[in-house]
Amino acid sequence: MIKYETTFAKRQKEALRIHNLNRKKTALVYCENQFGLADGKTASALARHSEIYSVVGIIDSSLAGGDAGEELGEEKSGIPIFTNLKDALSKLAEVPDCYIYGKAPLDTYISVEERLLILEAMKKGMDIINGLHQFFSEDPEFIHMAALSNIQIKDIRKPPLLKNLHVFTGRISQVDIPVIAVLGTDCACGKMTTAVELNRTLNNLGIKSVLVGTGQTSLMQGAKYGISTDALINQFVVGEIENSVMQAFTNENPDIILVEGQSAVSHPAFMSSLGILKGSMPDGIILQHPPARTFRCDFPDLPMPTVDSEIELIEAISKTKVLAIALSHENLTDEEILGVVADYEKRFQLPTTDVLSHGCRKLVQTLTKHFPKLNRKTDRKDIALVPVLETRWRTA
Repeated sequence: MIKYETTFAKRQKEALRIHNLNRKKTALVYCENQFGLADGKTASALARHSEIYSVVGIIDSSLAGGDAGEELGEEKSGIPIFTNLKDALSKLAEVPDCYIYGKAPLDTYISVEERLLILEAMKKGMDIINGLHQFFSEDPEFIHMAALSNIQIKDIRKPPLLKNLHVFTGRISQVDIPVIAVLGTDCACGKMTTAVELNRTLNNLGIKSVLVGTGQTSLMQGAKYGISTDALINQFVVGEIENSVMQAFTNENPDIILVEGQSAVSHPAFMSSLGILKGSMPDGIILQHPPARTFRCDFPDLPMPTVDSEIELIEAISKTKVLAIALSHENLTDEEILGVVADYEKRFQLPTTDVLSHGCRKLVQTLTKHFPKLNRKTDRKDIALVPVLETRWRTA
């Protein structure tokens, strides 16, 4: 009898452990004065989707009292927006598991006010999730408070130890399934959103797709493979992308691999997109573009590149082709989106869509046309049933 009870207790303990591993952690996301804007893209993305965190609130005093979904131009999400940490904790039923810094500014360091909020969140027992280049886990004050509060700090952008980094080997040539990179003409223009939506749609159709994340936001959303490329020493960017694609290919046996892009190949301020293009050696490109944007995000002196100039650059430095164009509908009406779609398809002779307004059907049709083996995984009737309007998101 004693032996039975001991065995039963062990099974209960193991079941609880597995349950806790599978349970999404609740999270409060800090995004003061930036929710729904370009620098608040991490918070916006997490409010829409995460396989790791269940967002229970956003902190942004400029939008306090609102609903996160509605503030993004979507359906009501049930995620409230709070004035500050005190306001959030006074209204939530329980203290969330995590406090996420949900802004992605060009600034390297947090402000004094933000530091105090993080320390207060620690005191309340919340783990700290940080996507900045400033590593909280190396901050003496944060280290001390984390130890006192028995909480953890996770720096998403912190790269692996030098001994665990990879250089390019050429093994990527062993990948015998389509690798598609979702690149763009600028930062914060919807590359990740298009990649996430397309990945979900393909899997729903029975085409096994794996998404390789390349930034802090996609990793917070739950991308199983990938690394934050902009935190790496240049020597290892290409190799780490190659290694992530190889891991996805070897471990998952997928039908297709999607690779999230960063910034733009043409952007003078960032190098990540070039490393992604070299490291993944994609078989095709989906190019994301915000037609209404005049200047590059956060760079008011840098005019946006044209779609044709970006296509020309990508195809000049790689052996791949742009297969389709995906749009960001920021500052565009529904009628204007339709007009841009018609214009681009006529001008560039490429399928064009906005996945948040019109779904992923065109992109799926394009991929199955260029890669016929994908057709074996699904029926053309299934593709025809992919909703023209899958979601109604409004992105920053």
